[in-house]
Amino acid sequence: MTHPFYAIHSHGLIRVAAATPRASVGDTAANAAATIALAQEADDRGVDLVVFPELNLTSYAIDDLHLQTAQQRATLSAIATVVAASATLRPVLLVGAALVRGGRLYNCALAIARGRVLGVVPKSFLPNYREFYEKRWFASGAGLAGLTIELGGETVPFGTDLTFAARDLPGFVFHAEICEDYWAPTPPSTMGALAGALICCNLSASNIVIGKARERAMLAAAQSARAVCAYVYAAAGPGESTTEVAWDGQGLIHELGEQLAESKRFATEPELVVADVDCERITQERLRFGTFNDAAVLAGHPETRMRRIAFDHAPGHDDTSFARTVRRFPFVPNDPARRDEDCYEAFNIQVEALSKRLVAAHAETIVIGVSGGLDSTHALIVAAKAMDRLGRPRTNILGFTMPGFATGEGTKANAWALMRALGITAEEIDIRPAAQRMLEDIGHPFSDGEPVYDITFENVQAGLRTDYLFRLANQRRGIVLGTGDLSEMALGWCTYGVGDQMSHYAVNSGVPKTLIQFLIRWCIRTDQYDATTDAILSTILAQEISPELVPAGADGALQSTESMIGPYALNDFFAHYVIRHGLAPSKIAFLAWHAWRDASVGAWPADLPVTARVAYDLPTIRHWLEKFLHRFFTTSQFKRSAMPNGPKVSAGGALSPRGDWRAPSDGNATLWIEELRSGVPTG
Repeated sequence: MTHPFYAIHSHGLIRVAAATPRASVGDTAANAAATIALAQEADDRGVDLVVFPELNLTSYAIDDLHLQTAQQRATLSAIATVVAASATLRPVLLVGAALVRGGRLYNCALAIARGRVLGVVPKSFLPNYREFYEKRWFASGAGLAGLTIELGGETVPFGTDLTFAARDLPGFVFHAEICEDYWAPTPPSTMGALAGALICCNLSASNIVIGKARERAMLAAAQSARAVCAYVYAAAGPGESTTEVAWDGQGLIHELGEQLAESKRFATEPELVVADVDCERITQERLRFGTFNDAAVLAGHPETRMRRIAFDHAPGHDDTSFARTVRRFPFVPNDPARRDEDCYEAFNIQVEALSKRLVAAHAETIVIGVSGGLDSTHALIVAAKAMDRLGRPRTNILGFTMPGFATGEGTKANAWALMRALGITAEEIDIRPAAQRMLEDIGHPFSDGEPVYDITFENVQAGLRTDYLFRLANQRRGIVLGTGDLSEMALGWCTYGVGDQMSHYAVNSGVPKTLIQFLIRWCIRTDQYDATTDAILSTILAQEISPELVPAGADGALQSTESMIGPYALNDFFAHYVIRHGLAPSKIAFLAWHAWRDASVGAWPADLPVTARVAYDLPTIRHWLEKFLHRFFTTSQFKRSAMPNGPKVSAGGALSPRGDWRAPSDGNATLWIEELRSGVPTG
C-alpha cells in the first residue's frame, strides 16, 4: 500500500505519545538512557512528538539537591546525551530539566529535534502549598519573553512565548507547559492555543493521591475542549523518590474533550502511550467556533507576541499504521452506559420539543401517517410519550395507515398492531383509488396497465399521503407530525413539498437513521412502554428498510432503500464528518476504511445485532461516498432549505437552514467528487 491515501500525514494526523520512563533519584545518566530508550521505541512506532514527564532528566523529588552544582552540571551532560541521540530519530522530544540562567534556576521543558534544541520553556506557576515547595528552588518563568539561553555551545530561544511548528508538515504546531501550569486558572497553553498551537503538551511530575488521576483527566479533557486542541499529558512514574510521596505514571492524550488514550498507571515497566491526533479536525473546529477568535482578540492576539520556532520534520508517507479508534457509528457511543445516557437525552429532547409545539400551536390532536417502518414508528412513540407528559389521552393521536400499490401486508399489520398497542385513534385510508385517478388524469402509462414504476409513480403515492394528512389535520384541529429523519434529509430521500419532506413539525429531523434504531432499542430495554408494544417494536426493528412504493418483483423481493442509496451505517458516517467537521472526502474515506474494513476488529455498540456487524472494503466505501456527495451537495439542498421546524438532537449537527446548516440550493458536488477521485485509490 504505497498510495499516499494510506499514510496518516496525508490526512492532517500527527502521531503523539506520552512517555513514562523508568525514573531514578538524581541519576541523570540513567534518566538520559531511559529517555533515549523510549525515544527509540517512539521512532520505531512512527511517532512525531513524544512528551516526557517534568524534570525527567534531572529528577523531580530530589529537594535541595536541585541547588547542587554537581547536579546541575550532570543535567547539562544528560541533555547533551539526549540531543546527540536524537540526531537520527524521527520524533520531536519534549524533555524536562532544571537549567540555570541569569542567576536563577528554572524548571524547564526542552524541545529537541534531529540533534538540536529548538527552544526552552520555563514553568510559569510554581506550587508552594501542601506537599509542594518549588519556590524554594525554582524561579517562575512567567512573563519571560524574547530571551535566549546558552546551551551546549548554542544560543537557544528561551521563554514562555514559544510555540513550535514544522515547516514541512501542516498542522504540526505544538506548545509546552509544565505540571502546575494547567492547574492554574489561566493555563499558559490557552495562550499557546490562541497563538496557533494545535497540540498542547504538559510535562508533569504530579505525585499521586486518591482521586488525583480523575482530576488530571478532567483537566486534560477540559483544556482540550476549551482551548480547541489536542492535549498530551505525561506524569512521572516509578523510580522517583517516595520519601514523602508516590507516583503513578499517568499518561493521557485528549482531543477536543475526548480521551484518545491512557497509560496503565503504576506500571513496573516503561510505557509509551500513543495516539494519532487529528489536526485537520481541530483546525476545522476552530473555524466553526467563532468564540475562539473572539478570545484571541480579547487576549490581544497572542500570535503577535509569541515566537513560532520553525523546524524541519521530514515526514514520510510510508506509515500505513493507524493509532486511533474510529467509531463505526459516530452518533452512537460504544460504551453501554454512555449509549443509554445519549438515548435518554435524545428521546427526551424530542418529547419535550413536541410537547412545546403542541401547546404553542393550540393543537388538540396529532395527525401522523403510520407505515410500520422505523421512522413513523419512532415518531409515534415520541408522540405517545408527549401526550402522556402533557396529561392528554393518547386517543388524541390520530394515526393513519395509507396502503398504496406496493404496501406489504407485514408492514401494514405492524402499523395496526403498534397503533392498537399504544391506544391511539387508528384509521386506514386506501390511497390507491385516488392515486389511480391522478395517474389517469396526467396520462401516466401505469393507468393503462403498463408496469412503469418511475419517480412520478412513486411521488403520486407519497404526495397523496401527505395531502390527506394535512387536510385531516385541518379537519380535526391538529398538526401533522413529520416522520422523516436526518439521514433522509442529508440524502434528499424524501418527496418535496406535498410529500414526506413537509409537515407541521419534523420531530425526527435531527435524528439519523442509525440512532433511531438504538433509540427504539433503548425504549424496549428501559420499559418505556408495555410488553405488547415492545414485541411489536422488536419486529419492526428486524424488517428490511423499504419505501414500499414499487411493487415487488417476480422474485417477491421488496424495494430496498439501502440497495439504492447505500447502507445507512455508511451514509450516517459520511454525514457526520461532512456536516459536523467539514472534512475532505478523501479523509472521510480514510476514516471510514479504518472503521469498517474488518468486522472482527474494534468495538461495536452492545445491542447491535450480530447480523448487522458487517465490513465494507475501500471500493465499496468510495462508491457510496461518491453517491452521497452527489446527493448531498447537488440534488437535495433545496429540500433542506424549505424543511419544517424540528429539534436539534445531536452535537453531530442538524440540517435546518435556521440552525446548523446553510448552503445554496443550486450548488454542486464537483469539487468534492474530484477530491475524492484524486485522493482515494480505486482498489
